[in-house]
Amino acid sequence: MRGACLCGGVAFTVTGPLRPVIACHCTQCRKQSGHYWAATSVPVTHLQMDRAETLRWYQASPSARRGFCGGCGAFLFWQEQGSASMSLAAGALEGPTGLRIAEHWFHEDGGDYYTTPRAATKVHGACLCGANRFTVPHAAGAVWACHCSQCRKTSGHYSASFDAEQIDWQARSVARHVGPNGGLREFCPTCGSGLTFTKGGVTSVEAGVCEGATGGHLAGHVFAGDRGDYYALDDGLPQSDQDDLS
Repeated sequence: MRGACLCGGVAFTVTGPLRPVIACHCTQCRKQSGHYWAATSVPVTHLQMDRAETLRWYQASPSARRGFCGGCGAFLFWQEQGSASMSLAAGALEGPTGLRIAEHWFHEDGGDYYTTPRAATKVHGACLCGANRFTVPHAAGAVWACHCSQCRKTSGHYSASFDAEQIDWQARSVARHVGPNGGLREFCPTCGSGLTFTKGGVTSVEAGVCEGATGGHLAGHVFAGDRGDYYALDDGLPQSDQDDLS
């Protein structure tokens, strides 16, 4: 089975059986993916890197490193120090996977916008390494989950974001990638955390990078027909196969 980032700077082939998918809601995975991450795993000996020109690694802790594409910011890999296996993003896999999400980890660290909504008058956010910090001077409000192939590749699962009328940056160091649909994605070039997406003059903030109460709530799923085969949309929220629910 093949996998790749959005821009194609990183591509890989995996052989042999894949572990069932584990969804991780820890703060680090949420910041880097922009929502929460979903990963399968293979022995390193079963992972062949076909292209790795833009592969970057961030040592997120003494015990683990995180791999992402420096060209488009796609969150691709996680590896424990000294481990003989590699976790890889289920959203980066191409074609049917035949996998299912078997477990959810660190759900207590999930964002309030999809667990227990909390009131807020402004939103604070930061990337994983701290090179980017910002404030949105209003509550997040409606947060939209997007299942299009571009969002699945960059996030490693699927994205969740809200429109920001204004973003006040306290620290900013971003890389940029323009996707096939003309959307501009900003991410941290050091840790790979997804930050914003701009298209048609509207800028959205990745909800997973936000800290504490957001005043947001998951409102629905767009491009639901493009979702990965390894998960179901069973939360009862509205769904659309387009980019809106009208």
